[in-house]
Amino acid sequence: MAKEKMASQTEVTPEGALVDVFGRPLRDLRISITDRCNFRCVYCMPKEVFGADHQFLERAEILTFEEIERLARLFAARGVTKVRITGGELLVRKDVEKLIGKLSSIGGLDIALTTNGALLAKKAGSLKDAGQNRVTVSLDSLDDRVFRAMNDVDFPVERVLKGIEAARKAGLSPVKINMVVKRGVNDGSVIPMARRFRAEGTIVRFIEYMDVGTTNGWRMADVVPAAEILEALHREMPLEAVAASYRGEVAGRYRYLGGGEVGVIASVTQPFCGDCTRARISAEGKLYTCLFSARGHDLRALLRSGAGDDELLRSIDAVWGARGDRYSELRASATPGSEKVEMSYIGG
Repeated sequence: MAKEKMASQTEVTPEGALVDVFGRPLRDLRISITDRCNFRCVYCMPKEVFGADHQFLERAEILTFEEIERLARLFAARGVTKVRITGGELLVRKDVEKLIGKLSSIGGLDIALTTNGALLAKKAGSLKDAGQNRVTVSLDSLDDRVFRAMNDVDFPVERVLKGIEAARKAGLSPVKINMVVKRGVNDGSVIPMARRFRAEGTIVRFIEYMDVGTTNGWRMADVVPAAEILEALHREMPLEAVAASYRGEVAGRYRYLGGGEVGVIASVTQPFCGDCTRARISAEGKLYTCLFSARGHDLRALLRSGAGDDELLRSIDAVWGARGDRYSELRASATPGSEKVEMSYIGG
């Protein structure tokens, strides 16, 4: 990785792209629009922590759709080309279609969203009508018993599968599937997931269980390494590697020799920070420059103090220009216990 520049040397290319101290451009923006979720997945929002008495953000603390749209436009001016809407579970927020409509009106932006699929059957048509083109669904097993145990609210897998089918019928294409793999919990679901969705022409991305946040009881022993997942897949359905489709792509891409594609995200066993182009905004408007950050930078305060676009851009420039995050390259035995923002807070 290149030698660090001084933080004061904020660099914006002629095309408007902002780069950090390692020369990594700002291209992707993930925006959480709620810290609430209708699941209590054991690796993200364990019920013991996020129980009935958990204090979620008040409505007034969450960014409005107009504030989100304004920030998206400003980030687009600094080189962002892809915005992914997340949560919590984004579909629990009322009138989310209105936000999709606002973001779809911003030229040059690819709008993506990630959902647990619980409400997708109900929302797919209205999302498409609002301008949404594609969707990623988090699904951790086709085995109903395993799936209910993992979401920890006894939600049946069949309802998520109906949501995926509704998304396809509505024209939300491509539909992609994300599966977090945890040893001894759902690692037996890898091959069934791969087989089913390969047959349907749907890309599944298998994700190593990550040490995000501090509440999920993460242990290295629970991680199924990407190499192990690939070996299991290759034994059943031979694979060959495919080149990355864009700079900073986190998933390793593979092609089944008989047709179809699969992805594996080695988020623990292999460093993935070298070309990271992602920034994240939490539901209450804090800007995070890393999935493993401890603290964010308050953009909501600027928005609500009457700051102009130039002032907001200067703040964004300063934060990204000073960015030197490379957690996965520095990860050691001590880092899993370090202070980090929760996955549910910034949407992964």
